[in-house]
Amino acid sequence: MTGLNLYRKTNFEISRKITRNYSTSFSLGIRLFSSELRPPIEAIYGFVRFADEIVDTFHDFDKKTLLEEFKKDTFIAIERGISLNPVLDSFQKIVNQYHIDHELIVAFLKSMEMDLEKIDYHENSYTEYIYGSAEVVGLMCLRVFTHSKPGMYENLKDSARSLGAAFQKINFLRDLKDDYQDKGRTYFPGVQLGVHFSEADKREIEKDIKKDFDHAYLGLKQLPSSSRLGVLAAYRFYLSLFHKIARSSPQAVLESRIRISNVRKAAVVGLMALRNQFNLL
Repeated sequence: MTGLNLYRKTNFEISRKITRNYSTSFSLGIRLFSSELRPPIEAIYGFVRFADEIVDTFHDFDKKTLLEEFKKDTFIAIERGISLNPVLDSFQKIVNQYHIDHELIVAFLKSMEMDLEKIDYHENSYTEYIYGSAEVVGLMCLRVFTHSKPGMYENLKDSARSLGAAFQKINFLRDLKDDYQDKGRTYFPGVQLGVHFSEADKREIEKDIKKDFDHAYLGLKQLPSSSRLGVLAAYRFYLSLFHKIARSSPQAVLESRIRISNVRKAAVVGLMALRNQFNLL
């Protein structure tokens, strides 16, 4: 293999490496997709992961300038159909091949820009942030999952948004300490972490997440078989984390990062594969 094909193959391998290095949950779920779906989803993950890294970890650099350059380079790559940035090259290939709406990318990058500021979110900005940081990622993936069945995208897009929202809100709860103490962010509207994080606050957030989960599951069951098992595994990962957080006190959530062990995640994947084999999903 030579030329452009080798270049593209190398770039997709880099996206796979990013996925495996940064997210055990996501990489385990991807292994349950049909083989043709894995590179596109890894390319999407690599893109959103690196954008998130700019705003979350590059503290010794001009993050605003880096993000603006990343945004500019993203759309140049999409327009040209190539990039010397391996992550952007893989991503543009998927955007163009699967006709991913550019509005989704704009909304995602807008949420990343919001993270550059230390703000307390009100209801409108919270909704905007959730949409851009998580729901649109679910929609990008759904476009890949339903590529051969265009009508299915429209039917399942609301459920995909709910699943992305549920995942993001659980991430907010899991990362409450880090987001508030280290990054100065308070995502949940009306919750004053500097004053008090009450049981009532926590229950209200959990009620909202459960509603998202319930709505997402209705659509999840209708996904094509090529993607259903992997998405269901991710759903189970996050549901386990949600239940663990729900059993924890507000103080515990505020003081520590609650996790699900890799052993537990691997067990979920094994169980999902077994149930799928016997048509028990």
